[in-house]
Amino acid sequence: MAIQAHEIETLIRTAFPGAKVTITDLAGDGNHYAAEVIDESFRGQNRVQQQRAVYAALKGKMDGAQGELHALALTTKAPD
Repeated sequence: MAIQAHEIETLIRTAFPGAKVTITDLAGDGNHYAAEVIDESFRGQNRVQQQRAVYAALKGKMDGAQGELHALALTTKAPD
């Protein structure tokens, strides 16, 4: 089951309303995406903490073999 880029963006924006979010479909199959999330809330957090927060925002869409999202290359950072 595939997921649309706008659905990923909506989930992330719900958790990080002030973030700059860019979603890229890497394979055209609705299962492999890249996301860049830039948000002030990441300031002072390491990359693992930042990425865990984004994965939590996806609300289980990547969980298990039946997850709607197979792969997400994630880049996170605080604004410059």
